[in-house]
Amino acid sequence: MSIRSADKIANELEHLVLTGQLCNGERLDEITLAKRFGVSRTPVREAIQKLATSGLVTQEPRRGAFVRQPGPVELLEMFEVMAELEATCGRLAALRISDDTLAQLQLTNEKSQTALDQGNVDLYYRENQTFHHLIYHASGNAFLESETLRLHRRLKPFRRLQLRLRGRMNQSMREHREILKELVDGDPDRAAAALRDHVAIQGEKFHHLMANSKDMLQ
Repeated sequence: MSIRSADKIANELEHLVLTGQLCNGERLDEITLAKRFGVSRTPVREAIQKLATSGLVTQEPRRGAFVRQPGPVELLEMFEVMAELEATCGRLAALRISDDTLAQLQLTNEKSQTALDQGNVDLYYRENQTFHHLIYHASGNAFLESETLRLHRRLKPFRRLQLRLRGRMNQSMREHREILKELVDGDPDRAAAALRDHVAIQGEKFHHLMANSKDMLQ
């Protein structure tokens, strides 16, 4: 087995957690995982730390690291807060964004479209992440950016997951174009609404995501 980086191991562990192959409350043994991935314990330890940042793992002193799956109510609540934080970022960015950042957003959308045309979910997610991070920064509010990034990291596995829903990448791409349009127009209320609607997971869409998560990732 080839050597894997901590990022790649983190992605594989994330997959195992979200598909239920690593169960809620299960202890993550560094030695066992190092053998499984054909690496030393160091990248495994780093990967576990990355999952702890996203909330999929809890680390307990002298006991180790354990899988932690957020329940549906907690997850929905986090997405509701995320939608409001991003809406605020969008509102402020519409008033403060630079021409250079608008050009970067346009380039990111072009790269996202290429990923969509290729059906490459991982590449699309990376460009999607860049798109959102640019808007957080363009808000011009360092505290808001920091808090939004923190929750973004918590929700990363589930934001990646929803892109595997049939038709979601196409829909996401349309929403990104609309968000960029409102930022270019400098309309704070419409930019906020576009970002809120883009991030929010509600009702049937949320239940479909939860019900089909294992099937989509297997």
